[in-house]
Amino acid sequence: MKPKNIDIDLLISTLEAHWPTSQAPVVTLLAGRGASPFAILVSTLLSLRTKDAVTLEAADRLLAVADTPEKMRRLSENRIAGLIYPVGFYVTKAARLKKICAELIERFDGQVPDSLEALLSLPGVGRKTANLVRIEGFNKEGMCVDTHVHRFSNRIGLVETQNPDQTEMALRKILPKKYWKRYNPLVVAFGQTVCLPVSPFCSRCPWSPYCPKINVNRSR
Repeated sequence: MKPKNIDIDLLISTLEAHWPTSQAPVVTLLAGRGASPFAILVSTLLSLRTKDAVTLEAADRLLAVADTPEKMRRLSENRIAGLIYPVGFYVTKAARLKKICAELIERFDGQVPDSLEALLSLPGVGRKTANLVRIEGFNKEGMCVDTHVHRFSNRIGLVETQNPDQTEMALRKILPKKYWKRYNPLVVAFGQTVCLPVSPFCSRCPWSPYCPKINVNRSR
């Protein structure tokens, strides 16, 4: 299955060429620093609805105090919340982290599982988080779709879907597996610098000549 009029190899090479001019997404950055699967899981949960710079600082603060499920479980929710503030929904995330640590200890011997099914069984872990942990924490196959990937893939006409879960399933059929792990960081970096949610920089976008600009009402 291949979308009409889109050269996927050219698309990926275009995104790869842009990569050196942008900063890697925060979880990819942490993985490059040798972060453990637990650190990847924690950072991914903190990153939801939060800017990368805030996520990185919060993750560093929290993991400096508690870098294992056992250590984090011993912290109070208030202590965790204080360490991760001002990430979005920091009180909710603190409670969720406590629950996840308890389950990791009780069900998985204190280790982060590497299967999609096991990760999805953890409290508050959705497909985006589970796939990202598999990719960045274990270097395993996955297709991570966040808002950037969902928006970009629909904007360029690669897919026609209503939500990230549908986009993930569509991309699994369209993209060759050799691109699965790289697609998310490439698109996120591109989406944060060029293909913005509102008023994207189409005038300096290398993909602009091929892009139908679906649902783009204003650009620069």
